[in-house]
Amino acid sequence: MAYITCRDLELGYDGQAVTGNINFDVCEGDYLCIIGENGAGKSTLMKALMNLNKPMSGEITFGDGIQRNEIGYLPQNKDFQRDFPASVEEIVISGCLSKCGLRPFYSRAEKKTAEDNMKQMDVYELRKRCYRELSGGQQQRVLLARALCAAGKLLLLDEPVTGLDYKVTCEFYAMLGELNRNGMTIVMVSHDLDEAMAHANKILQIGREQIFFGDKDDYLLSESWKSFHQHHKRHVIPGGIKA
Repeated sequence: MAYITCRDLELGYDGQAVTGNINFDVCEGDYLCIIGENGAGKSTLMKALMNLNKPMSGEITFGDGIQRNEIGYLPQNKDFQRDFPASVEEIVISGCLSKCGLRPFYSRAEKKTAEDNMKQMDVYELRKRCYRELSGGQQQRVLLARALCAAGKLLLLDEPVTGLDYKVTCEFYAMLGELNRNGMTIVMVSHDLDEAMAHANKILQIGREQIFFGDKDDYLLSESWKSFHQHHKRHVIPGGIKA
């Protein structure tokens, strides 16, 4: 049974539809990359999956034992988030909050989970440092460690490399690929076509409505990819900066 099943979704705000006719599944072990033009509704879709906004119509269902409070979520990196006055370990372990219930403290197992995830993301030596003192790449590793504390089997990421330089971006995507190979199911919104899609096995392209959903290999042979890729290249200048 699929972890996530979306059927006939229409998404938007204040009664105004952004995208519609969205139908896709996320199964165990998938690495789904969601792409589309700016304003196509990619982040709106991600927020709907996290129950942060309601679909205008259609249905999102979770299966195979997946609960929303067991999903790791890394939202878009906003400027105010980079100035958060807390230590690395405080931020990482806060990812366990949804598992605490009414307990006013973290269990030994939750502390161990936070420690393991800091080590996995190579930020354990920074655990006493203030988050706002870190570089952008270090901050994203911390936020990913936090998301992993919440994640049981599924990780959602919305434009996770915004503002990072090319080298750090490639390192971050490599980490996500390794997580997926080790069993984590990943759903990610990204505008970095070649780098983001390198590790994906499924592609969802949306616009005013769904344009493509299926295997990456099939997508790379499709007219949808040829058109989207050519348009993307026309709007990028050397150095990878959008014109």
